[in-house]
Amino acid sequence: METTLIILKPDAVQRGFIGRIISRFEDKGLQIVGCKLMQISSELAATHYAAHKERPFYPGLVKFMTSSPVLVMAVRGMDAIAISRKMMGATFGSKADPGTIRGDFGVSNSFNLIHGSDSPEAAEKELGLFFGAGEVLEMDRAIEGWVYDMSAGTPE
Repeated sequence: METTLIILKPDAVQRGFIGRIISRFEDKGLQIVGCKLMQISSELAATHYAAHKERPFYPGLVKFMTSSPVLVMAVRGMDAIAISRKMMGATFGSKADPGTIRGDFGVSNSFNLIHGSDSPEAAEKELGLFFGAGEVLEMDRAIEGWVYDMSAGTPE
């Protein structure tokens, strides 16, 4: 099982998509094991997006991410990172396929609704930035056998 960080960005929150987007993850069978509405500080945004510091879009990105509350989630499941990224769609809403979060809700090439970790290493680092000790839960779900084929004793 993988756990990944998902951020519903200011545009998703302001446009009222929190429930609709969370439902997509739950409908897929992924488990929400941490969730909180928060205002990202300039310092946290700078740390989270440090890899982009020298890029021309960086100041606007930090300004955007601190402009309104966001919803951060820890999402768990088999291959949760790849599945979540596929659900998100292409980075730019104008190029994202219908059926994806960005394809269904976005047209902007700068306001792109959602962030998801792109690797297990990034997920571990990013989850540590946004969640403190005890805020990402370990919990069993009775539905696991219906989400995953458990006939071999472990999830497929």
